[in-house]
Order: sequence, then structure tokens, then C-alpha cells
Amino acid sequence: MKKTFNPGKIIIIIILSLFAGYIAFPFLWMLATSLRSPLASFRLPPSIIPTTFDLTNYRQIFVRVDFFAFIKNSIFVSVMITVSQTLVCSMAAYAFSRFNFPGKNLVFLMFLVAMMIPVQVTSIPRFIFISRLRLINSFAALILPQMFSTLAIFLIRQHMLTIPKSYDEAAYIDGAGKIWTFARVIVPMAKPSIFVVAVMTFVSSWNDFFNPLLYINKVAKMTLPLGMQAMTGMFGQGNSAAVIAGVMLSLIPPLIFYVAGQRWLIEGINIGGLKG
Repeated sequence: MKKTFNPGKIIIIIILSLFAGYIAFPFLWMLATSLRSPLASFRLPPSIIPTTFDLTNYRQIFVRVDFFAFIKNSIFVSVMITVSQTLVCSMAAYAFSRFNFPGKNLVFLMFLVAMMIPVQVTSIPRFIFISRLRLINSFAALILPQMFSTLAIFLIRQHMLTIPKSYDEAAYIDGAGKIWTFARVIVPMAKPSIFVVAVMTFVSSWNDFFNPLLYINKVAKMTLPLGMQAMTGMFGQGNSAAVIAGVMLSLIPPLIFYVAGQRWLIEGINIGGLKG
């Protein structure tokens, strides 16, 4: 059977290739820059092909700062935020999708309205609240405010609404309570959307610079984004190539997390419950 020439398909492939190159260019530039000397790092035009393979910048991030401490702090904070937010938001989504209580629609509408408020608007009240709790310079200042997410509740709730209530009724007939039904019936069926929320939360908290900048001023408590900023020096005169090398290393944990759960992530994106 002869293959027919399809110009539309060729055009789509070309457009997608251009988009892929546009997305890949910054990463290739960072990789090439991290392997060059600081003097040759920012010559114009920028080069995405490494001209040298010097690992001095990678060695320097372990000499100038306690890079392992930054990594450890970021992993601890990101994991705690991801686990706590996923648990809290899953329970809230279960309540909104399964229970009927006075004012449920009004409360959910208020949650949706809260999604429109930028986080910077509430930063001052949150800072005052955290400071009065004496949590400044503690990981709790980063974890506790992030245990709740309106977007996460919305996404998981939309998926749980697509799960027939007959599963709940069958569990109740077998003598299960609401907690058991939630943990053993609903959560496994909503696992794709929960994993989408987990990935979004982990990546967001891993890359978060704003909140650590507000609440953390001790080097020992700094997360990776704030620690990398500290490497640039007070007046930005530090080795920028070494900072980029640190950024390249910081991409590894989110990449591992994404690859390990890629199947659940793709399934969660494709499920009808996330379409609104």
C-alpha cells in the first residue's frame, strides 16, 4: 500500500519541532554555560554547544556553600508539603463530592473565588500570623500555609464526581464506614488526579523562592532556590556559571519524581474529571 504525501502532517511536525526547540534551548544553554568558565559563559551570541567540559563550576557549588544542606532542606520541605497537601485536599474533595451539608455550594464558590486572589496579596497577613506563632526561620513556616490548596481541591473533586456513588453504597452495605470507604475505595479510584496534584505541588514547592525569602533568613534553613541566590553574593558579583551548575543539579529530583510517576500523570491529565 502506497503512503500518500500529507503536507498538513509535515507542517504540524515542523511547528511542534520549533516549539520543542524553543523549550529545549534554555536547558541546552544552561548545560553549556555550566561547563564553561565564568568569563566565557555570557559571550554573545550565546552558544548552546559546550566548547569545554570543565567541571569547576560543579565543584565550586559544594565548596562555596553547603549544597547538600540546601538539597536536604528542599527535599524535606517539598515532601512534607506534597504529602500534607495531598492528604488534606483529598479529604476536602471527598467531602465536597460525597456529602450534603448546609452552605456546601456557597463554601465551594468561596474557594473558587480564592483562586483569583494572587498569593502576594495575602503575604503580609500570613507573615504577621506566622511571626506571632513564632515560626519564623522554621520549616513549619513553609509547610503549614501550603497544606491547603483550592486548585488541588477543585481538581480532585472534579474527578471524584465522576466516580459512581454505587461504589460507596456497596461499601456501606459491607459494613464500611466513611473513612474506610474514602481510604480503600475512593482514593484508589481517584489516584490519577491525586498524583497530578502531587506532581504540581512537589514541583511548585521545590521551585518556591518567594515563601523561603519571606520566612527564612538563616543559611542552615535555606531551601535550594534561596541558597542558589545566596551564591550570587550581596551585589550579584558571584560566579553566575556556578549558580547555573547548581540549577542544573536541582533539576534532577523533580525529573526523577516525574519519570517515576509518568504513567499516572498522563492518565490523570486525560481523565474526563479534570475537564471541568
